[in-house]
Amino acid sequence: MEQMQFSAVMLLTLLLVKLLLMPNKVIMSTVMSRARWLMTIGIALLDVQFLLQYTLGLRALGVTQAVLVNLSLFIPSSWTISLAIINLQRQGQVSIADKLVGGITWALSLLILGTAAAIDGQPLMSNSPELHYAEITASIFYLTMQGHYAWRLMNNLRAMRQDLQNYYDHDMDYMLVWMKYSTVVLGILATMVPMLIFIQKQELAFFALIFFVGIFYLVDTFCNYIVSSAPKKMAKAEMSEELGVRSEELGIKGEDSAATPNSKLLTPNSTLSTHHASLIEKWIERGGFRHSGLTMPAAAEEIGIPRYQLSAWLKQQGLTYSTWMTDLRIEEAKRIIKEHPQWTNEAIAQHCGFSDRSYFQKKFKESTGMTPAEWE
Repeated sequence: MEQMQFSAVMLLTLLLVKLLLMPNKVIMSTVMSRARWLMTIGIALLDVQFLLQYTLGLRALGVTQAVLVNLSLFIPSSWTISLAIINLQRQGQVSIADKLVGGITWALSLLILGTAAAIDGQPLMSNSPELHYAEITASIFYLTMQGHYAWRLMNNLRAMRQDLQNYYDHDMDYMLVWMKYSTVVLGILATMVPMLIFIQKQELAFFALIFFVGIFYLVDTFCNYIVSSAPKKMAKAEMSEELGVRSEELGIKGEDSAATPNSKLLTPNSTLSTHHASLIEKWIERGGFRHSGLTMPAAAEEIGIPRYQLSAWLKQQGLTYSTWMTDLRIEEAKRIIKEHPQWTNEAIAQHCGFSDRSYFQKKFKESTGMTPAEWE
């Protein structure tokens, strides 16, 4: 048991060092710096918790004594770690509710634990029915708090994915993989905490191993994300979406009439004017979509319509910008394969605007159920 606690202290200390030694570009960014410090505080609290367990031998005293310390530190740790990720998701714009939920949960839990310890007539850290029930109640508060943050993290993640799909011309979901799995890891760790702090030592090693692996993954991927180019790319997509929404709210709209295009990608129920629909059709006919790395604002500028109008039209078609661009490029690839069967996949991908051959092959099979070679 002591060896496991010592290992936990060493692991968490190393993770703290990694967080503290982040590059200067992270420190200079307000959002990244705040997220880093929130994550650092959360990991530091965990480190202190395991250090107390190790130095005071709380597990040897009994489950109740260990639980009392664990709950007092696990709750603020989970609170600050969740806020670190939300801070990244929302570009530093964390709601008051998200800030307060963890603090209120922590305060209520400490109040309940303190009250139970005061009224049971026993010395602090002694086993008593009152303290045991208080610890169960505090654990329920903890799970409720973490459920709230898991819900917020998933909602934010969906919004981020939507922003990426409506800005870039290809899938950028890989940037959010760490965040998706981190949300899952946080949820798993949250459900494990009551087991980790209540179970007897013979079953503890298995749960502790999973817990430590989860914490390592959480911090390591967090550090990798904030030093990568992904946050800047995400910020561009979110800023574009925000500008589009503002333009719509200000009532900057084009003419309202039914479009009459002859393309399956321009349907009669479009809210664009006939003139604007014609501009999109002409842009498609001249192969504007074949420019690789074309963002939505750039495409709207090439077409000659406001970005928010293109976004509104795509929403009405049930498409995201990246899906629309992929559909156009796949149709072009089908035409090229029939007209130029001698072309390599590399040449087709480059001609149609795909970022690379492997991405083209992946999307082609997703769309047609066949590889480009089978399509021939």
